[in-house]
Amino acid sequence: MLIEQIPLKNGCALGLRFEMQKYPLLVIRAEKGFLMCGYLNVSAAEALGDAAAKVKGVQSFEDMLEATVVEATKFARDLGVEAGMAGREALEKMF
Repeated sequence: MLIEQIPLKNGCALGLRFEMQKYPLLVIRAEKGFLMCGYLNVSAAEALGDAAAKVKGVQSFEDMLEATVVEATKFARDLGVEAGMAGREALEKMF
């Protein structure tokens, strides 16, 4: 497992990378929510009350920041996160 600090304009996020068999499982956690890769389930995050946004087709933290958000929980949307925005922009709204 790799843990990395990711400096952003509104704060410092925490990147978590787990090496799986073919592709990495990636999460970047901000103060009020997190950005997830395609391995994780938005419905589960919604049910647990988390502010979460999902990006797909990523293999690095930088990919996640550049990728387009495809889905977000109600709690993330309440913070201003929307499908179609960049992962970096979504994370900035989660501080």
